[in-house]
Amino acid sequence: MPADEKLFAELTQLYGPSGYEKDVCRFIKDYIGDEADDVKVDALGNLIVFREGTGAKKKRFMSSAHMDEIGLQVTAINEDGTISIKSLGYPFYYTTYQRRVMFKSGLVGIVEAKCEMGEANHEFTKFYVDLGLTSKEETAKLVDVGDTAIYLGEYQPLAGRYVTAKAIDDRVGCYIQLKGMEEAGRHPYNDMYYVFSVQEEVGTRGSQVTATRIKPDMGVAVDVTPAHQRPAEMPGSNECGGGVAIKISDTSVICDEDLIAKQIELCKENDIKYQKDVIFVGGTDASSINLCNAGARACAISVVTHYTHGPNAIVNLDDVEGAAKLLGLMANAEYDFEVI
Repeated sequence: MPADEKLFAELTQLYGPSGYEKDVCRFIKDYIGDEADDVKVDALGNLIVFREGTGAKKKRFMSSAHMDEIGLQVTAINEDGTISIKSLGYPFYYTTYQRRVMFKSGLVGIVEAKCEMGEANHEFTKFYVDLGLTSKEETAKLVDVGDTAIYLGEYQPLAGRYVTAKAIDDRVGCYIQLKGMEEAGRHPYNDMYYVFSVQEEVGTRGSQVTATRIKPDMGVAVDVTPAHQRPAEMPGSNECGGGVAIKISDTSVICDEDLIAKQIELCKENDIKYQKDVIFVGGTDASSINLCNAGARACAISVVTHYTHGPNAIVNLDDVEGAAKLLGLMANAEYDFEVI
């Protein structure tokens, strides 16, 4: 496995459900080392990496990729040894049923339902985790109320340039930011604030406070977006393998027209395959950037993904590489808009 792909694989396998991203933060901070002008971890756990720009017309540019993944949290230990749970974020009940999940300790259990699957209807209170034990006393020695769990989903190359893993949402964005930083160079044109945010899956909470702190002139969210190719996927035009996805809009943000035009220009000038991303359900950290303080221009770089919010998401590595290249180019581009 090439070194870059190995980094991506390692990122997907880290433990980091919403609110519990410390292992991911530590890994990324160690990877960056001293290759930044400033590195901070704020009170919520957001990692903020600053590289000072050298451009005459530089902007305060915030790029954000979230570290958290979909997870589960223990609400009670039951008399029969099973574990009641709630969701952290929005896992789909049909991709969670009978899946293996792992607690922070490494303990593995199976998710089962207390009713027929059709009756579960996204209510995670109707699910439980089975460790194989049969008494509350046995289970309570291993698991406590408040403990969290994540899907098991190993990184696995598929046919062609496709790979699958758990937590691709949004460790692929974290990977793209790290590679985009390398593409941009140590001293890019713009003042770059690379944010590795927390708690995106429960309401873009981390990016809200970082955007308030940074006060960016502009920003980009680096995240996944759903594919629209398979029979059970939502209608739309997104294609996994169709190039880096330039977001036009979703339910949380309408991206800035001038920034979209700049992204397309950079793709055309540098032979980066791209597609336009319009979805009617979902959102990213772009919404927090857009509405921070007195407002900031916002856009997004997306990676079209099959089966998001599940243990076996699929992405195309060419799309990923194109996204990292575009982010690097954006860091070094000049933007003509006036800051008010």
